Amino acid sequence: MEIRIDDLTGKEIIALISEHVQSMLEQSPPESVHALKWEELRAPEITLWSAWEQGELLGCGALKALDEYHGEIKSMRTSARHLRKGVASKLLAHIMEEAKRQGYRRLSLETGSMESFKAARTLYEQFGFEYCRPFAKYTDDPNSGFMTKSL
Repeated sequence: MEIRIDDLTGKEIIALISEHVQSMLEQSPPESVHALKWEELRAPEITLWSAWEQGELLGCGALKALDEYHGEIKSMRTSARHLRKGVASKLLAHIMEEAKRQGYRRLSLETGSMESFKAARTLYEQFGFEYCRPFAKYTDDPNSGFMTKSL
């Protein structure tokens, strides 16, 4: 698996991010969806990595700078064809290493609180993320779970 910074210009990554946003809208009320559209992921404070194998897109994940020492995990998504193959784990480990290399001291994230998000919450728990209060501009929301980890 090759993990590389993605410039979000390829049709495969645009389709995967669009699928991600659509899935979030199907699982959560609109006011509780915090997924970023592909255009928004091109913001200068966000780096998105994509994972590839033999020319096929496996998944993606992003790191958003909240401040000099605090980053947010965004847009973690595995292609439906590659679920349960370790793609998300490898992407998350890569993003965490990059965050450490860049001097971040903390990573946080928002994910859904519903049963359909259980696999995502379990993944983050396995990487040492713990539940926390809302951070950055998030507010209390029964449809959101907030997690954080010191690096």
